[in-house]
Amino acid sequence: MRVIAGLYRGRTLKSPADTKTRPTSDRLRETLFNVLAPRIDESTRFLDLCAGTGAIGIEAISRGAEFATFVDKSRKACALIEDNLEHLKIPEDDTEIICLPAETFAGRKYEKGWDLVYFDPPYDLDYSIVLYEFGSPESILLNDDGLLVVEHHSKVPMPDAVGLLRRWRILKQGDSSLSFYERN
Repeated sequence: MRVIAGLYRGRTLKSPADTKTRPTSDRLRETLFNVLAPRIDESTRFLDLCAGTGAIGIEAISRGAEFATFVDKSRKACALIEDNLEHLKIPEDDTEIICLPAETFAGRKYEKGWDLVYFDPPYDLDYSIVLYEFGSPESILLNDDGLLVVEHHSKVPMPDAVGLLRRWRILKQGDSSLSFYERN
């Protein structure tokens, strides 16, 4: 696995030793960032939820995002993300790693929201609780002009709307799909 573009382009990332983590393919990451590119600048706050290796958040930092938050419930995954950040020498001030389940993370209150959120849950996880938290009228997880992208199995139907979230685009690539949500 490698960083596709930006400051860390071509640099390799460490992969998990086990097969429980399903890293997003280079091809799907490239497709994702072709859509996200116009939204990433030096003020972008990026959230990589169910981060696994951290490849998506690292790609965002590489492409110019100001800050990335990595969330994963696995301590091994959090350690792997930390190793990848240290390997690339990404400044600690530009990132944070939070070792929590996605549902717990989404249910907490934060001072600042995120501009771009990538949510890549295990395909067998009930993601509805997390989507509801992002779509709740009281939620500040997603900034007003923010975008939530959910990676899911192509055969799993995703809702067109959850609370204030509205899906505006779906991209399919093999067995994986990306659903893009914005707040109304």
